[in-house]
Amino acid sequence: MTEIYISTDVETDGPIPGPHSMLSFGSAAYTADKKLIATFEANLETLPDASPHPKTAEWWATQPEAWEACRKNTVPPSDAMNRYVEWLKSMPGRPVFVAYPAGFDFLFVYWYLIRFAGESPFSHSALDMKSFAMALLKTDYRESTKRNMPKHWFDKLPHTHVALDDAIEQGALFCNMLRENRGG
Repeated sequence: MTEIYISTDVETDGPIPGPHSMLSFGSAAYTADKKLIATFEANLETLPDASPHPKTAEWWATQPEAWEACRKNTVPPSDAMNRYVEWLKSMPGRPVFVAYPAGFDFLFVYWYLIRFAGESPFSHSALDMKSFAMALLKTDYRESTKRNMPKHWFDKLPHTHVALDDAIEQGALFCNMLRENRGG
């Protein structure tokens, strides 16, 4: 069965789920040949016993437009995650979570999926774009940053800190990296 690459970005109010909340997330479903086949986004109500981390709150104070965007039309996490599971299961292939960095974004999405939907259609399939870049660039992990990546990997798409915008942008970046890896 074909893999569908689910480029995902989260916006949170702290470094870990539970004590802090996932405020919003966006996913862009791409085929390996860079066809964007579907998107999903949700702004979430905060967890009842959670609170913002002070350093994250400071950062949000510098991003008023993104903050406003992620606080509009919030829904209960259980509603969003159950709709997300249905969306993932509707894909025409097996979903693979893709993020930059996957260690952060997958932590939140997986925790929320298990906590509120009781399952993860991803299983443990999370592809970290920074690790993939390390392999392609033949460099150290900490040197595998976006500023050190070839310009031709990037499409002219916005990075706004609005989850869906960033998921679309990073999904296109991943597909460009994948094409180069496969010799295309």
